[in-house]
Amino acid sequence: MQATLPRNEGRALEIDWVDEVRINLSAAERRVATLPGRRTVKNEAQAAWLLKAITCIDLTTLNGDDTAARVRRLCAKAKAPVRSDILDALGFADRTVQTGAVCVYHRFVATAVEALEGSNIPVAAVSTGFPAGLVPHDLKLKEIEASVKDGAQEIDVVITREHALVGDWRALYREIKDFRAACGKAHLKTILATGDLKTLRNVAKASMVCMMAGADFIKTSTGKEGVNATLPVTLVMLRMIRAYRERTGYKVGFKPAGGISTAKDVLNYQFLMKEELGREWLEPDLFRIGASSLLADIERQLEHHVTGRYSAFNRHPVG
Repeated sequence: MQATLPRNEGRALEIDWVDEVRINLSAAERRVATLPGRRTVKNEAQAAWLLKAITCIDLTTLNGDDTAARVRRLCAKAKAPVRSDILDALGFADRTVQTGAVCVYHRFVATAVEALEGSNIPVAAVSTGFPAGLVPHDLKLKEIEASVKDGAQEIDVVITREHALVGDWRALYREIKDFRAACGKAHLKTILATGDLKTLRNVAKASMVCMMAGADFIKTSTGKEGVNATLPVTLVMLRMIRAYRERTGYKVGFKPAGGISTAKDVLNYQFLMKEELGREWLEPDLFRIGASSLLADIERQLEHHVTGRYSAFNRHPVG
């Protein structure tokens, strides 16, 4: 999905860039607290924003009881995420609406690639010992290489949180550089596990280091932490993306994940993206949302828009 944009080539580690990062927690919280009341969209405008959100979803299944059959159902939903009668009522019968990617464990990469054949939906593989990231480094690299060999076009890696918690930014930089090299032509999405990093300053510094090491996307969470994507964390990461672009010219994508389960939630993330980075960051080559149940709620909202009635969730199965 990122083929139209130059990849982030990274650069040498600039510790001065990391050391100068300052975060005003109260100001960040005030900034995002005003968002829900200040920005709203309704009717046709809301439907348009939600259709755009669908194209940015990394439709995800990362459960211990995943099966090949479930992954195939997920891929079928990714190719046709909204019922045809709803699209027809919205005037989109002749448009292709699909999700941004399908995200699975390595075991199911080949299954997803086969199921998505004939579409342009990429397969994203979580990797490097997801979600904890505590397996040996050489095994992390082998897992990345195996997923790329099986056809994954995007690799979602987890960082070693200890590097950020103790401020060993050189170790984090080396780790991400190695992951980037192992990805080859596949795009690297770096998961910071922000709920584990304790402070917004750690989040900001880790974001900058990962971008300097060549991350194509920075991502909030695995979805498995106690606290996952939040608007204050998102604001900080978006400001780091903006700072990196101003210094290097490279555009890095952003992916919130975990806890974004309603249409109302995703609209707030879209609003913040547009305000902080501009319209270009609302497209799937620079914005992804890690989610599964979110799609069902968006489809319900779209059905309500065209019929005036809310349907049950079981009428909108995802996988």
